[in-house]
Amino acid sequence: MALTSDHIRDKLRTELAAEYVDVEDTSANRCATSFKVLVVSSQFEGKPLLQRHRMVNTCLAEELKDIHAFEQKTLTPEQWEKQKSK
Repeated sequence: MALTSDHIRDKLRTELAAEYVDVEDTSANRCATSFKVLVVSSQFEGKPLLQRHRMVNTCLAEELKDIHAFEQKTLTPEQWEKQKSK
């Protein structure tokens, strides 16, 4: 299976019940080895940043074996709304 932004987006959306997921392939030649993600999920409510990142990493455990660089931002729906209004 080829690793794609769509695959990562769909998996995060499904497994973390995310209401918003943005995945950007940041590889120099778009070869799917470097990604930047933004995940907004109510499952992050009351959890510290490290625990949120672990949730994402656990969700993408198989995919991360083939990814060389992975940047993530995890927000609750409330945090997302505040950020969008800035």
